[in-house]
Amino acid sequence: TGPMSSECLGNLLRVTLSAEYFEDKYLSFSVVDQFGIAWELDEAMASQCGYTVTYSNWSNIEFRASALSCHSRLEKDVFTVTIQIKTSHTPDMKNAATHLKSASCHYDPWSPRELLCESNYMEVSVRREVPQTVKDFIQDEPEDWTLAFPEAKAGEASIWQIVFHQPEEKKALLVSDAWSAGYGLNTTDTRVLLRIPYTAVQIQLVEVDLFLQAQGITFSAVRSSTFYKQRWMILVVDTAVACPVDGVDYTNKTIIWTVPKYIQPLSAGATSFKDVLVEAGVDLHKLSAKEMASRKYVLSNDLNAITMKIPIGAEGGYYKTSVSSGQHGAKYTINLFLEHQWEDNKWGLTKHTIIKEIETPFEQIELAITNNSNLSVRLINVTVGMFLPDVELVNLTIEGATVAVPEAVQHGYLTYEIRYANGSKAYVIQVPFDAPSIKKEYLRPDMRAYTMNVTLAFITHPTSETFAVPVITVSTVKDAVLPRARGFCDGRNLHLIITRGNVDQNWLPFISDWHLTPEAAQKYNYSLRDNGTHLAISVPFLSSHVNYEDFHTSGIKASLHLTLKDGITLANRRDFSISCRFSPSDLIQCLPNGTVVITAVKLAGIADLDTSLLVLRDRQCKPSLLTEKTATFKFNVNTCGTSRKFNSTTMTYENSVLYFRPGSDTPVYQLKFVCSYAIKQTVDVRYESKKNPPPSIKPGFGSLALSMKLFKGESYSDPYQELEYPVVKYLREALYFEVELLQPEDARLELNLDDCWATNSQSQDSLPQWPILINGCENSKDSYRTVYHEVNNSLRVKFPQHLKRFEVRMFTFVQGTTLLQE
Repeated sequence: TGPMSSECLGNLLRVTLSAEYFEDKYLSFSVVDQFGIAWELDEAMASQCGYTVTYSNWSNIEFRASALSCHSRLEKDVFTVTIQIKTSHTPDMKNAATHLKSASCHYDPWSPRELLCESNYMEVSVRREVPQTVKDFIQDEPEDWTLAFPEAKAGEASIWQIVFHQPEEKKALLVSDAWSAGYGLNTTDTRVLLRIPYTAVQIQLVEVDLFLQAQGITFSAVRSSTFYKQRWMILVVDTAVACPVDGVDYTNKTIIWTVPKYIQPLSAGATSFKDVLVEAGVDLHKLSAKEMASRKYVLSNDLNAITMKIPIGAEGGYYKTSVSSGQHGAKYTINLFLEHQWEDNKWGLTKHTIIKEIETPFEQIELAITNNSNLSVRLINVTVGMFLPDVELVNLTIEGATVAVPEAVQHGYLTYEIRYANGSKAYVIQVPFDAPSIKKEYLRPDMRAYTMNVTLAFITHPTSETFAVPVITVSTVKDAVLPRARGFCDGRNLHLIITRGNVDQNWLPFISDWHLTPEAAQKYNYSLRDNGTHLAISVPFLSSHVNYEDFHTSGIKASLHLTLKDGITLANRRDFSISCRFSPSDLIQCLPNGTVVITAVKLAGIADLDTSLLVLRDRQCKPSLLTEKTATFKFNVNTCGTSRKFNSTTMTYENSVLYFRPGSDTPVYQLKFVCSYAIKQTVDVRYESKKNPPPSIKPGFGSLALSMKLFKGESYSDPYQELEYPVVKYLREALYFEVELLQPEDARLELNLDDCWATNSQSQDSLPQWPILINGCENSKDSYRTVYHEVNNSLRVKFPQHLKRFEVRMFTFVQGTTLLQE
């Protein structure tokens, strides 16, 4: 009970430290002697003095002490051991807490010779009251004890010596030298003790043969004699010891442990043997035959060997986590012990106790990852397990960043542990669907997939092995909101306005497999606006990415198709389109000077049409401007095979845009167009007269000489000459006018223009009229407003204030949709 509990187990004392109390703490062990001095243990001192510290049942710490350990107090078959344990939260053991534990155990009777095989040392103790003479040793074959006698005789009185017998030599060590070499020697009133760490130099590996078996069992063995002089006697004690190194096999999920009965280094000089007792158990607890049968253990005592068979996973052992090449797995561990007592004609009774911790080979374990996500509260809930109690989750790797478990909450990840009655446990990972690290993917019209991709890092206790478990879970939810669109057209553009959903954040707009980026839209004079919630696209009617489906006198059917594609896979996700009819008048211009500008469009039904091969009736007339889907012709009505018809009021010109496949005289494409010019026309205009305001009196009177000229360019350097009139201009082409005050040449005068208007004839008073300047300002109702140009001094311009220059865009008068022309 409490943090520490003790138990007497024959000639061993065991103190168990509670894992719950001592976990996550640094420990220091010391042994307190009879004078109250604490001797801190390290591995070397523990194996020399008869102490063992090990882990059992996952994280429980076990301390064992031999009855004849260095600082135990032995009185009348009762040995007492006191240990001191310091615990701290830091490796430098600052602010350490101290725990003392003292326990006494009764052990009786002692056999004449007792052998103990612990996990970190071998121990032999023999009775002192049974000294053997030199003569006895000389008779022990095949050992030559006579060489040991001079070494013992040469030693000083009461100084122990130990002689190690090896095949090539015999080596004698004084007690002090033996201690320095790591050997443990001790004597009590009744016994002589030798303790040898498994790392000692004098250890030999001896193979003990088994009857009818090809391979023997290997033992760590030391043949030694301990000498001392007492009064007139030389006492010589045989302190040979041997412990099995191997002898464990794994067959059909069963552990098979074999120990030979007759071990040559322990049987030198004996000629008769008799089994007295064979007992076995787990964790130093002896098991009865009934208990063994209930656990399906099998203990066999044959002529030459003792064999234990333990099913892997049986009661008494436990699994502990193991890591191999980064993979999570487990090993089954069981701490067996065997006690074999026999009598021979040399020693009488010998008790041989072997403690054997057996660990099975690594076996990989597949972990279960269970997705228990709660769709109603939009929470990913994943359970990872099962794990043994010796595993701890230490950190998570989220989108390449590794964070400790407490810090994972800041990323939306909550982790907690579930413990089960059998000691195993699992870890639960919870994260909201909307956490930034959760990948959201559109699956089908109403479904989205939420993917959690996190790597969990674990550590094992007490071995500090690490392994990682990638956890990838996908949860599908019917919560997809797809983008929707509405479309409309105005006189010159097709418009699509897309309202975004919750699945298209990374979808890209494409028109005819052409990625519509802001830069590409600007290049083609398209409009592209995206505010995060809406994507608005406007494309001119005549453009490369508009499809023309049919052509009638009622209009041209044009359509714009837009596809939203996945930004990673470029898979088509959503298609939108808008179709409208546009007036055919947008394709034709019938200019007053007889020039016709006609644009033919490629119809979607003629996929192989090459716009560069479009012609007029006169096949020598070819396009002057080409795009992939349009061809523009510019010609005079008296050319290119144009026909002409008259009636009383109208002159009509007809032609056709044609497309012929190679080798054929039958056109597969024909666009007929007509230009009509009015021969005689009367226009009714409503007006009312207004009385002119009374003239204002201004200082100065005189005659002004003015001129107005039309120039060919913005430089105002080259005016049109009289022979060049009439001047032919296309709609929206610039006209550059200059008005100049010719007389008088008075620098004090400045010319200001008040009103300027255009008429449909040479008469300035004729109707209709259109104002170009009103009160010296441009007409605000003009689609293309008048632009003034600055006048500077030059060789031609003496007084810049006597000139006014302005630019007007070419236009024509219409009534409804009819061109007014005389």
